[in-house]
Amino acid sequence: MKIEPIISTQADTPRAVVESKLEQAFLEEMLKYCGPSALEGEFSGGAGEDQFNSFLNREYAASLAGRLDLGLGRQTGGTLS
Repeated sequence: MKIEPIISTQADTPRAVVESKLEQAFLEEMLKYCGPSALEGEFSGGAGEDQFNSFLNREYAASLAGRLDLGLGRQTGGTLS
């Protein structure tokens, strides 16, 4: 019996998908520092907003990566592996 991995390896992933994931990770890190911040005061989400803010940043980054081409794959000199 052979068990297939749930997550494919990078060797099985097309280059465009790897570049998109790289751009998404880059944008996610940038959004941590300069993205939308949590509200303060009576209408803030409190501790829950702080806990789930990373999920929102991840979705923003995925949306931006789908719309933008930052060219990070070209910057590596074509040596993504």
